[in-house]
Amino acid sequence: MITANGLSNKTAAVVRRRAGVLFVNFLLIILAYYQVKSASRSLLIEHWGAEHFPYVWIASAVILGILIGPYHHVVERYSRLHVVLGSCLLFISLLILFRLMLESMSAVAAIGFYIFVDIFSVILVEQFWSLTNTITEAEDGRRSYWFVGTGGLVGGVLGGVLAASLLHYTPMTTADLLLSCAGLLVIVFGLNMLMGRMGLYEEIKSIGGPVQMANGWRALAQSRYLILIAAALLCAQLAQPVVEYQFIKSVEAAYHDLDQRTVFISTFFSVLGIVSIGINLLITPIIHRYLGIMAGLLTQPLILAICSLSFIAVPTLMIASVVKISDRGLSYSINRASKELLYIPINPVRTYQAKAWIDMLGYRLFKVLGSALILLFTQWLPFSLGVSHLGLITVVVCAFWVAIIGMLAREYRVVVPVAVAA
Repeated sequence: MITANGLSNKTAAVVRRRAGVLFVNFLLIILAYYQVKSASRSLLIEHWGAEHFPYVWIASAVILGILIGPYHHVVERYSRLHVVLGSCLLFISLLILFRLMLESMSAVAAIGFYIFVDIFSVILVEQFWSLTNTITEAEDGRRSYWFVGTGGLVGGVLGGVLAASLLHYTPMTTADLLLSCAGLLVIVFGLNMLMGRMGLYEEIKSIGGPVQMANGWRALAQSRYLILIAAALLCAQLAQPVVEYQFIKSVEAAYHDLDQRTVFISTFFSVLGIVSIGINLLITPIIHRYLGIMAGLLTQPLILAICSLSFIAVPTLMIASVVKISDRGLSYSINRASKELLYIPINPVRTYQAKAWIDMLGYRLFKVLGSALILLFTQWLPFSLGVSHLGLITVVVCAFWVAIIGMLAREYRVVVPVAVAA
């Protein structure tokens, strides 16, 4: 029997089963990540201080950039499932190693662990979506990706709650969260093994072939529309380190106990996830329906600028948390949904190439630039800005961001009729 979507009942059942397992898989990956996300920040504050975070962000971006080449060589040589399984085993081993190293309470271990968590999150999420994309037909993806992606948002909420609960209700310490993360990765490993044996990881042949960095750059250079999209996305990445620095410095000032600080950060990430889900489900559809895509894109820079000005006036942890939510909460929800809609009028191959360049190189370059701006205005210049007044950088970035979206709106009106006509 054929369903309304043109699929046989058997095929539809496989698609639903795969989507359900992928939902659980992504939930567990993010759940594991959120065990160590708050721990890495709290430990680095404890052993090196919040003022040094920009140096670690720069080091993390550089190391990740160095690892991209060898990593993609491994991906091209082995099946994606084997790469995922191997990565899980490697990360489990490293988590246990870092837990032993943290016994010495050294700054070197805290710095190395923070960089590890940064790389850990990027690689596991990239691997998940890369593997998911290779086993999912385009039409199936349009029907199920919203559901699969929601697993990550739910995992973020539950991960923060779990980490805070373990520290509050059990004898576990912040460093012990590395072991809870390792335990969750053991479950992720087993789930992926099971999916492979069930035949749910049968890869679909790609028509586009591997994406080279040079192709991504050429795809951007040949399209004013894609250049403006990239500029808008990279403005967000430029503001993010400033907002993160203000939040971390505010947490450091408010919490001096390691475990209490970790509990607060974990709880905050859960609240951030709940806000993201709420915006995604309740606000994003309304804005897109009645105001359009560009209004969705404008939401983040406008609200972020207002919140940053509020922090300049009232530099408290509560306001710093609101600024952080206005940045990441909107980025994970309405801004992400809006930017994906921008790519629809573009040839899929060019879109894939351009996004590869932005994700692999652009984001890291602009995070390094944002970190350098923090160091410039707090440590390197003869004068320095206070933590709250760094919000002026965010406001300036938001002004450029809004201007770029204005140009993008005009270009979008040109591109859409062309795409429809084609």
